[in-house]
Amino acid sequence: MRTLVLNAGFEPLAVVSFRRALVLVMTQKATVVSADAEHPVMGATFSYDRPSVIVLTRYVRIPHSREIPVSRRGVLRRDAHHCAYCGKSASTIDHVLPRSRGGADSWENLVACCLRCNNVKSDKTPHEMGWSLRFQPKAPHGVGWVVRGVERPQAEWDEFLAAA
Repeated sequence: MRTLVLNAGFEPLAVVSFRRALVLVMTQKATVVSADAEHPVMGATFSYDRPSVIVLTRYVRIPHSREIPVSRRGVLRRDAHHCAYCGKSASTIDHVLPRSRGGADSWENLVACCLRCNNVKSDKTPHEMGWSLRFQPKAPHGVGWVVRGVERPQAEWDEFLAAA
């Protein structure tokens, strides 16, 4: 079970385990906004509702430019696991401009790719192959990318994620 952590201004910060959220509540660093009463946490002398959304009691300053680091998982997620060349299911990533030719590991140069297209393309550019990209790769944005763990949001988080 995961818990959405909101800053004191109610903007989403992170997703943590319910255990970490419970520790923040017990140490009075956060308060529960929404809880799952059907599955309480039982202790020897206490019982708590399992927190689903908590808000910090003190505001945590976050940098304005929260750049999203490039990762294989992130590229596949951004491209919805579809090959940028043929549109089939993708399981690998490909450098549009190959690294052997100076291509960088950047959001703009990496795309999801099926194994077949990746092997056929090898170290060539799409132009040399006579291929075209189905979309222009770019860095992702939005609260779902800035807040770690929001890729599988729970229904009770919707009102807090929509406001961000």
